[in-house]
Amino acid sequence: MKLEVLRFSSQNESTLGLLFEATEGRRFLCFTLEDRFQEPKVPGKTRIPAGTYPVKLRTEGSHHERYGQKFPGFHKGMLWIDPVPGFQFILIHIGNTAEDTEGCLLVGNLCPQNIIQDGFIGESTDAYKRIYPPIAQALSAGEAVTITFIDYDRP
Repeated sequence: MKLEVLRFSSQNESTLGLLFEATEGRRFLCFTLEDRFQEPKVPGKTRIPAGTYPVKLRTEGSHHERYGQKFPGFHKGMLWIDPVPGFQFILIHIGNTAEDTEGCLLVGNLCPQNIIQDGFIGESTDAYKRIYPPIAQALSAGEAVTITFIDYDRP
């Protein structure tokens, strides 16, 4: 399975994007929110560099424990983007603003046009519950899953 994040808007503290399954054509999955681009990197406050990375299931840590309780029955582990040079524990998870990211990728169903400058996505839990099962199933079945970050928000 191949995933793509097309980053389309940068603000002072965050980056908005679109998550697609890169099938023949692209199939839209949801909106994304990350920390902003910055050099040098600031731990927990910087989005990961453009490029392609493997996605794995992480079955340890506090996020995994919380999500196991929040989503019993379908949670198999956190969607973990690893390795990313210079970064650790980059997860795909629920959240609405840059304060929720800590360098991770947030997913949501809504990106209200009037607050794009503030970097907000909504209905994050609903988006996660929709996109997580097929990705986790592919990983559990031994299928390679990658995610490619493409910058359309920077020259």
